[in-house]
Amino acid sequence: MPEGDTIWLAAHRLHEALAGQRLIRFDLRVPRFATVDFTGRHVEQVAARGKHLLIRLEGAWTLHSHLRMDGAWQIYPAGERWRGGPAHQIRAVLGIPERTAVGYRLPVLELVQTAREGTAVGHLGPDLLGADWDPAEAVRRLLAAPDRPVGEALLDQRNLAGIGNVYKSELCFLRGVTPWTPVAEVPDWEDVVGLAHRLLDANKARYGHITTGDTRRGRTHWVYDRARQPCLRCATTIRMAEQGPPGEARVTYWCPTCQKGPAPI
Repeated sequence: MPEGDTIWLAAHRLHEALAGQRLIRFDLRVPRFATVDFTGRHVEQVAARGKHLLIRLEGAWTLHSHLRMDGAWQIYPAGERWRGGPAHQIRAVLGIPERTAVGYRLPVLELVQTAREGTAVGHLGPDLLGADWDPAEAVRRLLAAPDRPVGEALLDQRNLAGIGNVYKSELCFLRGVTPWTPVAEVPDWEDVVGLAHRLLDANKARYGHITTGDTRRGRTHWVYDRARQPCLRCATTIRMAEQGPPGEARVTYWCPTCQKGPAPI
């Protein structure tokens, strides 16, 4: 699932492509909204809220989408062939005279009144890349469940919005705790959420996530996706295991030397 910085960049590029423009094509290929036609309306703004995309349209309507694991928005110049996947995977088409935005494999796609966007994103905690970013509130929410494993707490978008599996693993490494360490045993949560904010902000304007400061292939992450490889800091073999409740478990990575605390293996 894309991290919050990836969604921020997608929203930024959609905003640059569509904002202020009048739609000459509006096609939602989901049964619930298949007959809705907003052709002729202007796109007012495209914004990210955590891992959610909000395309705000003239008339106080918002097209809300969530990419989850496989979704994507692609932008094509007028007349260019669409290459994001077969036609049956297209869920949304928003066209202006110069270009077309195409949404592929969008598992969440809905129209909501802009004044009621809270029904779609109101449950989210402070957005790490949003104007509402409030580190104190994020810390308060995290500490409300002191016995919860830190990896699960960081992934819970109700605590703070934008962290995915990459940053969860990397944050735990950078603060020297395993993802199974209880929240209450993690020192200095203000520092943890501040680091999360800095990491996402540093990566938001580019594809990919660099947490080591090293752009070379295979060295951009400390532990994420590096199972059975040597730790870049101590050379211990990086380990991998699933974490989370049944049906929601995610693969996580850690260094058993650099990170202290409980672990399944």
